[in-house]
Amino acid sequence: MPDRHPLDKKALTLDAAKKIAAAAPAEAKKNNWRVVIAVLDDGGQLVYLQRMDETHEDALVGGRMAILGVTGAVPLEGGLPLMADGRVIGAIGVSGVTSAQDGQVAKAGADALTTK
Repeated sequence: MPDRHPLDKKALTLDAAKKIAAAAPAEAKKNNWRVVIAVLDDGGQLVYLQRMDETHEDALVGGRMAILGVTGAVPLEGGLPLMADGRVIGAIGVSGVTSAQDGQVAKAGADALTTK
């Protein structure tokens, strides 16, 4: 591993977040899934959020508050770290369909970061 200056740090840019967030809904639309995509920086701060129409959040507006209950929650698919040069520079989180489907959409977004 090459020597790095202590002040050198890869950062997630807004343009990169938009590229990630464009690939994720493309995967969701291909499968007719409605999801919410959140892209965070390495400090957990929101950089970009996209909510597709008719996602599960619309259930809240209709009064279905049970969707908020997370008793005994366990880690699920749908969130992935975003890496650059072997370091975490952020994360993508997807929610709206099954855990495995959320993970598939998140992977499509994360993979966009590594493509030129």
